[in-house]
Amino acid sequence: MEEALLTTSIASGNLVSRGKVRDIYATDDALVLVATDRISAFDSVLSPGIPGRGKILTSLSTFWFRRFEDTVPNHLLATELSDFPEPFNQHHELAGRSVYVQRLEPIPVECVARGYLAGSGWKEYQADGTVCGIELPGGLTESAKLPEPIFTPATKATDGHDENISFDRMVGIVGEETAVRLRDLTLELYTVAADYAQERGILIADTKFEFGFDGDGRIVWMDEALTPDSSRFWPVDDYQPGRSQASFDKQYVRDWLETSGWNKEPPAPVLPAEVVEGTLSRYSEAYRLLTGADI
Repeated sequence: MEEALLTTSIASGNLVSRGKVRDIYATDDALVLVATDRISAFDSVLSPGIPGRGKILTSLSTFWFRRFEDTVPNHLLATELSDFPEPFNQHHELAGRSVYVQRLEPIPVECVARGYLAGSGWKEYQADGTVCGIELPGGLTESAKLPEPIFTPATKATDGHDENISFDRMVGIVGEETAVRLRDLTLELYTVAADYAQERGILIADTKFEFGFDGDGRIVWMDEALTPDSSRFWPVDDYQPGRSQASFDKQYVRDWLETSGWNKEPPAPVLPAEVVEGTLSRYSEAYRLLTGADI
């Protein structure tokens, strides 16, 4: 197993952000996004990292961006390191885990599509019969497939947590025309991707998208696309409504943390080798099923 890349240092690069997973560098009019092998859960960056995870996330996002490029423009300018500007094209550790992208004006709303009843949606439904204020039929069970996918926007609260909001509140933030376009686009992307993934053995229970405006005011798909970090991926052959599901995503890590005795205050416990290996195998299998290739 290769060694995890936990941080990057580009001496003459302009580092503008070091997030839970990504290191972001700025050029004159664009950005270089580097997906490290860091992994986070419950607002904590965990140790020791998942070797190769950043390459999987980057390659899978690129796969989806390319697949939907006739549906919506995306932020990609270059994916091969040799096409990056200097000094980045000289740093071979960035190969396979970095993209050179447009600098956009981010739209301050996360666009979430849900096709199944899980996570915070399941908790709300149990209490109120709704998901993000959308009334659903009675009698649904945990992990049940919804009658049709629903759009549940969210914003980032000041402490970094997602905050579910109503569509009307989204309209107040971005305007009605943009809100309607993003809702329709989100549901279209999700529906087509979910059908494709199901044929290949994965149920996409839910996912979130982020968009921005380019200099001409066009909506452009940005950030990441349908990855195990931004989605719930469940194996088709193990799916059974009425319980929580096995997954190809970070839920495996979250489940281990929930049973570790950790109180969710820093520092987080160190992930044992079997959790690291199990997480990597799930990410790798999701990539293989969706793309038909190994990484």
